[in-house]
Amino acid sequence: MMKDVEIGVVNTASVKQDDLALYVHWPFCVSKCPYCDFNSHVREAVDQEAWRAALIADLRYEAALLPGRRLGSIFFGGGTPSLMPPATVAAVLDAAADAWAIADDVEITLEANPSSVEAARFADLARAGVNRASLGLQSLDDEALRFLGRAHDAREGLAAVGTAQDNFSRVSIDLIYARPDQTLAAWEAELAAGLRLGTEHLSVYQLTIEPGTRFATEAAAGRLVIPDGDAAADLFEATRAMTAAARRPAYETSNHAAPGAESRHNLTYWRYGDYAGIGPGAHGRRGGLATVRHKKPENWMAAMARNGHGAQVEEPLAPHARATEALVMGLRLGEGVWLPRVAALAGGTAPVDLAAVERLAAQGLVALDGERLKVTEAGALLLDAILTEVVADA
Repeated sequence: MMKDVEIGVVNTASVKQDDLALYVHWPFCVSKCPYCDFNSHVREAVDQEAWRAALIADLRYEAALLPGRRLGSIFFGGGTPSLMPPATVAAVLDAAADAWAIADDVEITLEANPSSVEAARFADLARAGVNRASLGLQSLDDEALRFLGRAHDAREGLAAVGTAQDNFSRVSIDLIYARPDQTLAAWEAELAAGLRLGTEHLSVYQLTIEPGTRFATEAAAGRLVIPDGDAAADLFEATRAMTAAARRPAYETSNHAAPGAESRHNLTYWRYGDYAGIGPGAHGRRGGLATVRHKKPENWMAAMARNGHGAQVEEPLAPHARATEALVMGLRLGEGVWLPRVAALAGGTAPVDLAAVERLAAQGLVALDGERLKVTEAGALLLDAILTEVVADA
């Protein structure tokens, strides 16, 4: 029988304050992909000088509330931040360096579409300070790219990967699987081709139908059916096996990397560290506060003009809510979660149902290794159900 985890009673002061992460949201895209539910918008024109000034002002607001911290990572997400002028990227990075200390090995990631137009900016973005590119390749098949509404073709995508590898010290690619009628053999061939590109990091996502997207409309009308059940499980398991064999094992549910090449920025989220989020719709965790920016670009700009920052929500999180978030995020990681830290966030005992942990451990789905709780490889496919059982209610 498991003891009532002395996982529990840890002084919050004993929890190390790690480096801060900064997320910068650029909300604009050339077109809206039919599967995308991210905060992305198509606009005919963008006042680049106004947006540059607003992003810097939003950054300075966060910096004033997070003094004395060191930045370990900066992530430009979107939208399509490779549409940002390199001068804007450089100006934001300069403002960040003025506001905080910067780690010597800081990771600066920018998401990019692999079109030839955007790839032409990679050298300038690297000179601006970006050292890691995350390319939205999504597929290596032209028919699939058309289905996904992507503006590039497979040839352009492959060329962009090469250009990125020439300009950035670290490169990641995104791929989407479980597309309609996709066979296991076809996915294995496509993933093998993706692995041969030699990037140190891959984000591999199962296609899901998100509310409010064009694909959701198509699915509701019966015109779009994606693999589920056993077929999706086979694709997931093949992905895990192939990436592991290629020395790009899963370190998070959908993310795979060579040892040491994990996304430091995203690890901050999954390890429940502090991160400042600026730009439309950006979320942040500032100590015990949850922050959310105004989502629509025009509303965020209006808030910037009115208040000098774009925050719509800045609210304290109850200890149980913080601990629950840390559990839900951390159990996505192969390393799992260190329960004393979760207990510290909860202000007492970690919100873990120990009876459920014991039952699932007996089935080989989770493992409690000392004070670290992990979902096993066998349990990875059942993560959502495991979280429902393991995370205790308040």
